[in-house]
Amino acid sequence: MDKPSVGRIVHYVAYGTPGGEFPAGVCRAATITEVTNLELEQVSVCVLNPTGLFFNQRIAHDEAKKPGTWHWPERI
Repeated sequence: MDKPSVGRIVHYVAYGTPGGEFPAGVCRAATITEVTNLELEQVSVCVLNPTGLFFNQRIAHDEAKKPGTWHWPERI
């Protein structure tokens, strides 16, 4: 099983915007910038959005892809 580490690429699930300009549940590429709790797989990330970068801290891992969480990219 993979463990999160600094520099790994993951998917961040976006919350979306209140006006609906950006929908909730969309996966965005993100880079792990810090592992805040290895046991809980909690990380800080730099999210690569089409309109710019977004930084977020203490993000929980969730393979169910709930908004505001991260997961490993699907293998295609």
